Amino acid sequence: MRRRLYETRSEEETIALGAELARGWSLPAFVMLIGNLGAGKTTLAKGVAEGLGVTRREEVSSPTFPLVHEYGEEGQLAHVDLYRLDTLEEVESLGLDETVARASVTLLEWAERFPEILPKERIEIRIEARPDESRAIEVTELP
Repeated sequence: MRRRLYETRSEEETIALGAELARGWSLPAFVMLIGNLGAGKTTLAKGVAEGLGVTRREEVSSPTFPLVHEYGEEGQLAHVDLYRLDTLEEVESLGLDETVARASVTLLEWAERFPEILPKERIEIRIEARPDESRAIEVTELP
């Protein structure tokens, strides 16, 4: 297990960190984005998309309502939000197996609510918004 801590002080720094992290990942990568609403998960995802070269940051948005956004050719980056789902059956109905098989990187928000779907080998990114608008970001690679 490898753990690294970061601090970002602006949206631009969070995007830049996402790009830097993505360029360093072995692919395919399964990445959990963990944090409260408004913590900066989608902002970090914008950087990941940029770092992978699959889309411009302006094209990345929260997948809260469509639940899954795919970017790049053949969905190289999948950004999934499980916040509005309550049961494992609802998660399974998304067809995540196919999405994950197609994607170079799968970003999952709120996946900690469904631990049974998580692979052992994954990256967990915890984002905490602080009162001064900075972000504490902890990146853990398992195992």
